[in-house]
Amino acid sequence: MSYISVGVSPTGNVSAYHGSSLKVVFDRRVRIAELVLRCVICGFGVLAAILIGSDSQVKEILTVKNKAKFTEMKALVFLVIANGLAAAYSMVQGMRCVVSMVRGKVLFNKPLAWAIFSGDQLMAYMTVASAAAAIQSAVVAEFGESEMGWMKLCDIYGKFCNQIGEGIAVTLIASLSMVALSGLSAFSLFRLYGGNRGKSNL
Repeated sequence: MSYISVGVSPTGNVSAYHGSSLKVVFDRRVRIAELVLRCVICGFGVLAAILIGSDSQVKEILTVKNKAKFTEMKALVFLVIANGLAAAYSMVQGMRCVVSMVRGKVLFNKPLAWAIFSGDQLMAYMTVASAAAAIQSAVVAEFGESEMGWMKLCDIYGKFCNQIGEGIAVTLIASLSMVALSGLSAFSLFRLYGGNRGKSNL
C-alpha cells in the first residue's frame, strides 16, 4: 500500500507528492492502538496471574483439612505462567512503543518487524491455548465427570472456583487483546512490502 499520491504543480513541470501528512497521522494512530493493546495485555495478564496464583481455600472433610490451590491443576499452572510471560513481554514491547513515539520514528526495519510479529504470534497462541486448557479444567471442576468418577469440586470449594473463574475471565480479555495485537503487528509487517511495491510503480 502506498500512502503517497502524485500530482502536478501549478507550473506544470514539477511532480508534487500529497498524502504524507495523512500517512503520519495513520502511523501515529497505529502506534497508539498498539500501545493501548499492550498496556491492556500487561495489566490484565498481571491481574489474572495474581487472582489465580493467590487463590486457595481450606475445607475440612471428615475431620481432615484439605487445601485447594492452583498448583494442584496443571492447566492453572500453565495459565499463570502464560499470563506472566505475556505481561512481561507486553511491558517490554510497550516501552519500545513509547520510545518510538517520543522519538517520532516509524518501524521500517523488516528484521525487527518480523521479530515483533513472531513474538506476538507466539504469545497469542500461548495465551489462547492456556485459556482453553483452563476452561476445560474449570468445566470438569464445576460439573464433574461421572464416567471417570470425578466429583463436582466446586460444590466443596466454592470460593476457590469463583476466584478461578474471575481469573479465567480476565485471561480471556488478555487473550483476545493479544490476538488483535498479533493482527495489528501482521499489518505493520506486511505493509512494509506493500510500500515497496508502491514505490516501484512510481
